[in-house]
Amino acid sequence: MLSAEKKKELESMALKLRYDLLEMIGIGTAGHLGGSSSLAETLAVLYFHQMHFGAALLKDPDRDRLVLSKGHAALIQYAALCEAGCFPREELKRVKTLDGLLQGHPDLSIPGIEAVTGSLGQGLSISLGMALALRLDKSPARVYTVMGDGEQSEGQIWEAAMAAANFKVDNLTAFLDWNKVQATGPTQDVFNIPNLAEKWAGFGWHVLMADGHNIEAIIEGIEKAAAVKGKPAVILLDTIKGKYFSFAEGNAAYHNGILTEEVYAQALNDLDAVKAWIR
Repeated sequence: MLSAEKKKELESMALKLRYDLLEMIGIGTAGHLGGSSSLAETLAVLYFHQMHFGAALLKDPDRDRLVLSKGHAALIQYAALCEAGCFPREELKRVKTLDGLLQGHPDLSIPGIEAVTGSLGQGLSISLGMALALRLDKSPARVYTVMGDGEQSEGQIWEAAMAAANFKVDNLTAFLDWNKVQATGPTQDVFNIPNLAEKWAGFGWHVLMADGHNIEAIIEGIEKAAAVKGKPAVILLDTIKGKYFSFAEGNAAYHNGILTEEVYAQALNDLDAVKAWIR
């Protein structure tokens, strides 16, 4: 049972990650606000509640792994890794600069990053390989993969899905950030993939649904997934692209949009309003 204090702590962390996200994007440059903010609660839960992970455990062979297959949302992962103490806060100001550590997509040079991603569709295959290796090593570690819903049109995902079910890989949990909007518009208009839950079940996965902005629902989904034996599990996260940013919610323009001074100020106001009710 999640205590009220822990729930508030994780909600506050998700909000902090969104503030960090704004700091990294800044004014006048493009940044992946929409698909990053839809994942704030999930990464808060994984890094600060669920995973065997921390700055002191980066070389621990039994650490849990998180692979962000939708690598364009790297900024929200960078925020989590920064809050976990994996690198100095100063790096948040140097994102996508030649002398900065943090680049536009995840790279193995960054402490806490487990795989180079960004070419969509590959993260699940990478995660499957990790999970199989950990099983061979009899490690208690789990692998978590975060995919996008637009990414579901990539064939490699479904090859990995079939292989994971075939090899009964139950130390792997996948998340599908189902925010329903991709770079150029609603996913159902760009490349419609109906009945996602039934499709994943048909590929041999245990399918769970969760409100991706509800801390308790995310934790419940993860716990149920971990209890599944003999098959991998996927959690379909019902999310809103650009969550808590009034101008960006469900708006494809902020998949990788530029924040003007006015819009940046609005973003801060929106987060300040959320902070008020979390208190």
